[in-house]
Amino acid sequence: MKYHAAILVIEDERSQREALQEILAQEGYEVETAPDGETGLLRIREQPFDLVVTDLALPGLGGMDVLKYLVRHHPGCLCIIITGFATIKTSVAAMRLGAYDYLAKPVDPQELRLVVKRALEHRHLRQENLELKKQLHRRFGFANIIGTSEAITQTFDLIRKVADTDSTVLLLGESGTGKELIAKAIHYNSHRGQGPLIPVNCAAIPEELLESELFGHERGAFTHAVRTRIGRFEMASGGTIFLDEIADMSPSLQVKILRVLQDRAFERIGGVKTIRVDIRVVAATNQDLEELVRQGRFREDLYYRLMVIPIRVPPLRERRSDIPLLASNFLQEFSRKKKVPVKRLSPQALDCLLNYPWPGNVRELENLMERLVILCESEQVEVRDLPERFRRAAADKGPAADEEFPEQGLDLTQAVQAFERNLILKALQRSQGVKSKAAQLLRLNRTTLLEKMKKQHLSAFPHPSRTVPKQP
Repeated sequence: MKYHAAILVIEDERSQREALQEILAQEGYEVETAPDGETGLLRIREQPFDLVVTDLALPGLGGMDVLKYLVRHHPGCLCIIITGFATIKTSVAAMRLGAYDYLAKPVDPQELRLVVKRALEHRHLRQENLELKKQLHRRFGFANIIGTSEAITQTFDLIRKVADTDSTVLLLGESGTGKELIAKAIHYNSHRGQGPLIPVNCAAIPEELLESELFGHERGAFTHAVRTRIGRFEMASGGTIFLDEIADMSPSLQVKILRVLQDRAFERIGGVKTIRVDIRVVAATNQDLEELVRQGRFREDLYYRLMVIPIRVPPLRERRSDIPLLASNFLQEFSRKKKVPVKRLSPQALDCLLNYPWPGNVRELENLMERLVILCESEQVEVRDLPERFRRAAADKGPAADEEFPEQGLDLTQAVQAFERNLILKALQRSQGVKSKAAQLLRLNRTTLLEKMKKQHLSAFPHPSRTVPKQP
């Protein structure tokens, strides 16, 4: 595959310069030329190039000087050195400085075409890799863990502290709370982020197959083992393995997992060679491991190995103040994907969401928002657009502020702050993010509202109508 590219040729001999230009131009590249290093650097400063082909021995600034400039100021531009003084020493020096390749004069046209083609392919793959990493960081960065409630803020602070370490992490929380998203954020924000992240759902793989999935097997280890297969632990070497629903693992496998956590070593099924891996382990479960240990269903020694850094992911019912932010984010995201005007929740519909117990947690909220974007015909979601279970929960429970007083008591200051926060969010929702209107609804001065929003960390409340333009 050929790539469109802009190439600069720096060569002091006119005949050589024109010959190189003609060879590369015949391949469809845009080729500029320069007779010396100073002129070459002027060209580079004037316009971007994908590749520079430069003679090593130039009057004034030499090819090595051009290479050093490119490495420092234009690392995305590759460089090929050409010289009539080809020696191992100069070749090694150029490659160490960052040259992509090294050609000796007289340059063979076919060799030049091949080296340039490979250089541009390398540059394209490197750019794709960088873009993929940027996308992964955007998708799984800390900013994607949405919420400002005290419960999620404490969880977020702990995640940020442990991300760039190699310590084993155990994520504890109900199904749908976002444990996999947090595992990805931990991996991609660590020094292992460029390595693989290998997920394993221990509950989804049959017990008789899980051992082979995790550790691999040698050819002939069992009836259908027709070839050697590497396991997930080997695949994860240099990166992170995410063991989801680890409580569903059988006792015999728990012993082998314990050894991997202790020694970072194991044998494939049917093998005798010990395989060592450089991995970080992140595990997750929605079950009470302490209770399983008491029942004898989970090994105590493995429990303590996993509990190096336990992180509890709070259920959505414990972070109700985050529901408006999460709902708004999901509505914007799905509206953008479906290419429809951004939906917004009416205050009454938002009340229903705040009163609902959310057994499916954030995943249930996400699925609901996708459904509303698809099925709701108007831009504002009303109570009638919600599934019956939400309407019924609101009718049974009444206003969200009328929570029962817990037996263990509560922190009055936090409760008042949460109540105030919910009222501000509802006013902002009804005013579509217009703060002056929200202040009027709350019978406050605008400056007072802004101060309260700042205290509640709501200064960046999203305006639903400004995120995605309405379709014609």
